[in-house]
Amino acid sequence: MPIINKAHILDTKKGFPLVLIHGFLGSNDLWKYQIKAFRKNFRVIAIELPGYGKNYKLKPLQSISAFTNYVLQILKQLKIKEFYLIGHSMGGMIAQEIAIKNKNLKKVVLHATGPQGEMPERFETLKVSRQKLKKNGIKKQGHFIASTWFVKGSKHQNFKICKNSYEKVKLKTADYSMLAMQKWDGRKNLKKIKTPTLITWGDKDKSYGRPQVMKLKKNIKKSKLKVFKNCAHNVHLEKVNDFNRSVMSFLNY
Repeated sequence: MPIINKAHILDTKKGFPLVLIHGFLGSNDLWKYQIKAFRKNFRVIAIELPGYGKNYKLKPLQSISAFTNYVLQILKQLKIKEFYLIGHSMGGMIAQEIAIKNKNLKKVVLHATGPQGEMPERFETLKVSRQKLKKNGIKKQGHFIASTWFVKGSKHQNFKICKNSYEKVKLKTADYSMLAMQKWDGRKNLKKIKTPTLITWGDKDKSYGRPQVMKLKKNIKKSKLKVFKNCAHNVHLEKVNDFNRSVMSFLNY
């Protein structure tokens, strides 16, 4: 059975395709402000990964390669050829792989991400996060992780969007995703990315430090970097209008 017959996919139908891929513990809900803004100019296709959002019942995947193939298969079934792409965090790892594998990708936004799944500057190692997840459960550990995504932590007005998303994720899905990131390293393939690329990053990001972002900028030939000051991992939920304008300017250039 085709994936699109089993999975939930948001598709606004009209315009040039713009594909959105959320990150770890996320869902399409975290793109709510981008979907509202970008659907005026593009055909927005927001893909919830297996185990996340409305696809929480789907079998979770254990590698970035498997996530990448999942997204590419959906695009094939939707008969999408040329498209733009935004990938956030873990979704940015998937976006890097897609940029290498699919020559019909016209522009890509790598948002709050880096070329190493085992993030050297992360607030804690993925091994520790996995241990805490198994000990504390998804609600407690999810709350801790998501609170690092905002400068104001869980007090930010949009934190509840993240809370609603991570509480739907099963422990097995979260653990498999962290395992997928642990196993992934895209550094050696960065020079293979020929697609025009916008790298977006908040200077208070506790998941990806500046060295990771600069590796993207240095090794992706057709790239430019936009730094958002006093923002953490979820710039698109902290400075919504600034983020949307920057992305729109890049896509329309």
